[in-house]
Amino acid sequence: MVILVGMGERMAERFLPIYVMALGGTGAIVGILSGLQNLLGALYSFPGGHLSERLGTKRALLVFNLMAMFGFLVVILIPAWPAVIVGACFFLAWTAISLPASMSLVAKVLPKNQRTMGVSMHSLVRRIPMALGPLIGGRLFVDTWGEITGVRLAFVAAFAMGVLAIFLQQRLIEDDVPDALHHKESRPESNPLVVAKRMSATLQDLLVSDILIRFCEQIPYAFVVIWCMKTISSPVSGGEFGILTAIEMATAVLCYIPVAYFADRAGKKPFVVVTFVFFTLFPLLLLFCHSFWVLVPAFVLRGLKEFGEPTRKALIMDLAPDDAKAAMFGVYYLIRDSIVSLAAFGGGIVWQYMSPTANLVAAFAFGVLGTVWFAWRGSDLSSDTKQPAA
Repeated sequence: MVILVGMGERMAERFLPIYVMALGGTGAIVGILSGLQNLLGALYSFPGGHLSERLGTKRALLVFNLMAMFGFLVVILIPAWPAVIVGACFFLAWTAISLPASMSLVAKVLPKNQRTMGVSMHSLVRRIPMALGPLIGGRLFVDTWGEITGVRLAFVAAFAMGVLAIFLQQRLIEDDVPDALHHKESRPESNPLVVAKRMSATLQDLLVSDILIRFCEQIPYAFVVIWCMKTISSPVSGGEFGILTAIEMATAVLCYIPVAYFADRAGKKPFVVVTFVFFTLFPLLLLFCHSFWVLVPAFVLRGLKEFGEPTRKALIMDLAPDDAKAAMFGVYYLIRDSIVSLAAFGGGIVWQYMSPTANLVAAFAFGVLGTVWFAWRGSDLSSDTKQPAA
């Protein structure tokens, strides 16, 4: 399911900034689209965790997949940039809304000393469509059919893959009916503020550093494809951008298993710090890349930023209360992405009204702040894990 839905999404989603501008949108509109992705990810993350505990993983994922497919259909039927904004409200949040269910499942079936490996395997599977999707979308659709028709045809393929994913999902995933469907008193907490009060001080420190690092990532995120295909002195084609993305994902995949093996045994903090360093360096390096072959090492570095991402997710699950892991995971992302959406909106303003250089330099500065904060305040499991912060 992750491969099929992810493949369909990534074949088209990575080229949405180019599609929006081809339909008459501006850099500010691209910034709004990027900010919307973060904001929706935030708003959907807690409902995703709540529904997975309320309905069970199988039923919740069916709902999430249908939402994504409806979003694909809107973009297919209406070739206008406002339709992209409407459709994005449904398909851009698929990862965020389904992630708490996936992480909760990993936490349920694996002991603590194997969770990083479990999360890493989930992340590895996710990177298959993230690597192949833009490559296929760029070569097969955008380069062949153009920036408008090609992207719409990619969404047609995404819709078909979503149908297949639902069929396989309902056939192969074991039905899990939670107690909440039978016993009212066992229903999970539906108020995110109540769940947030149970967040430990250790998890709060991770959250602060994560927010700063995501500012570094999201300020330029939607504009990376525009930088590569429109801004630099020797722009790349859609297919070449797909190759760069495949290089990024292949680098990430090669990191996951060895890092997970050592992180489960040697502690998670050093791996998260190294990850934050790679996040920080990417926008700075990108600033000096103006042709395909120079961009290759930049995208290798961008792949290395996934070095400790599964480790960070596993650390969140370790630090979350045992009886509310999906809900706490959802609240964490609700808080993080609500704030980070401001960075994505702001990135569009900086790109449009200041300069692409200012956009990348601002991203680097936030990365430095986030890395320093976690190196100073971050930690692994601590005695306050199960206690609310003072």
